[in-house]
Amino acid sequence: MSEAKRLIFLGAPGAGKGTYAGPLSRQWEIPTISTGDLLRANVKQGSNLGKEAKGYMDSGALVPDELVTKMVAERFSEKDAAQGFILDGYPRTIAQAEALDGILAGKNTPLTGVFNIEVPREVIIKRLTGRRVCPQCKVNYNVNTNMKPKQEGICDSCGAALIQRSDDNEKTISNRLQVYEEQTAPLADFYRRAGLLRTITAVGEIEDIVNMIRSAAEWNN
Repeated sequence: MSEAKRLIFLGAPGAGKGTYAGPLSRQWEIPTISTGDLLRANVKQGSNLGKEAKGYMDSGALVPDELVTKMVAERFSEKDAAQGFILDGYPRTIAQAEALDGILAGKNTPLTGVFNIEVPREVIIKRLTGRRVCPQCKVNYNVNTNMKPKQEGICDSCGAALIQRSDDNEKTISNRLQVYEEQTAPLADFYRRAGLLRTITAVGEIEDIVNMIRSAAEWNN
């Protein structure tokens, strides 16, 4: 069995964190832990944390750091995370990063690497404005990349009409990137000082970028 990998993927919205995490999770047999997925799962399950989070979400407020951190800590205790994990979307702030350090120190399971996935701003905007989603089977397409559907506007899998998410417009995307720069980008310096940061320029073929991340993560181990 390979050594445990406890990794964080940093990067702006649209940088491709989930795209690259997927094949690596399968190869290493570790979960990708996304805070968005965690929140939705807890709300759907009606857990105590989910009920608390739903109150904030229904009112349009941000879910507090402490609550998100509790969900992440609980997720670490599940069996599939015993040999590691890839965190996508957490931490988002220095406060969350410090809380994460405390959780992992308590388990004597430190992070093994942090990957800062960098993509030019114009590429991110093109990716996100081109994104289309199937409302039935949830498959993602992109009209600005090689992930176009075979028939324009129609899902290859089920034939449903594709939709564009309401927040996938240039103005909203620019605002999201601004928030990222202000709140989350400082994490790169935080982890650089800790000696954990590796920067990956994610321009090119998906397979090549996945291989770069894999090589760097296995070299660190």
